[in-house]
Amino acid sequence: MNDTQKMLQAILNGQGAVKQELLSTINKVDQKVDKLGERLEGKIEGLDGKIDGVEKRLTGRLDKIGRQLAYLEDDTPTREEFENSTIGRISSFAYDLEERVDNMSGAPASH
Repeated sequence: MNDTQKMLQAILNGQGAVKQELLSTINKVDQKVDKLGERLEGKIEGLDGKIDGVEKRLTGRLDKIGRQLAYLEDDTPTREEFENSTIGRISSFAYDLEERVDNMSGAPASH
């Protein structure tokens, strides 16, 4: 082999060595990424479980509040029922009494 061929062969050998080193580094990075992906996958599954638990608890709470509201609406008297009840009459009497007091306080004293 002449000198030119030896130089070309040395360049080719150097390029092959660089290629092997790059492939080795790429494989190491790929393995690290795979390990990281596996760890994240486990954490994501754990978060999914926690989110499901929170969702179930919130749904239960909303259902309970809905039932309580429905029962409250069923127990609430209508306007007519309220006005005809003792509390309604007392409330009406108190309102009338307040009006009388307001009217009297606006009028001059007759003493």
